[in-house]
Amino acid sequence: MIAQLTGKLAAKQATTMIVDVNGVGYEVSVPLATASEFSEIGGEVTLKIYTHVREDALQLYGFKTARDKSVFLMLISVSGIGTKSAIVMLSTMSASEIINAIRQNNLARLISIPGIGRKTAERLVIELRDKVNQISSEGVDDSNDIDVKSSSDSVYDDTLEALLTFGYGKPVAERALKTATQDGGEQNVEALLRRCLRLLSK
Repeated sequence: MIAQLTGKLAAKQATTMIVDVNGVGYEVSVPLATASEFSEIGGEVTLKIYTHVREDALQLYGFKTARDKSVFLMLISVSGIGTKSAIVMLSTMSASEIINAIRQNNLARLISIPGIGRKTAERLVIELRDKVNQISSEGVDDSNDIDVKSSSDSVYDDTLEALLTFGYGKPVAERALKTATQDGGEQNVEALLRRCLRLLSK
């Protein structure tokens, strides 16, 4: 199994990166914040990898920190949370925010994530409360949550692409993005995406 990849960033989209390792390009699904952190095409990339093996495919999921990977593995252990849903969760909230929402039984915060209904949110809290406390006590990469800084030229496109990836139609996503960019808040991808999701959840 592949546990880590180090190579050059060959290409990326909102939640997908192509990592060139000695001439071999690996397609890796990543949270939005991870893709935003590595913005320079040709720059060096190191990702913690989870290899998801299915009968018909082998899919790689990559993370900037071991903490993010641990939270991802914790999430997919819950019935009803697949790998795609877990990536959406980590694209919408940081690992620390997910841990805190589960620990504090903050169902409203969890339900605000696209694709997470009340029953799934309740299941997350019930099944993961003890596990998140263990992750916190281990202190895995707690200081390495990503502070996303995005190039202003790509912020709009990356945020729009993320909304489309989450299943929103383009006209709806564009309207939310237009409103979110005019409210005077932070203009990086993660902050814009969160504002858009809040608008779309109303």
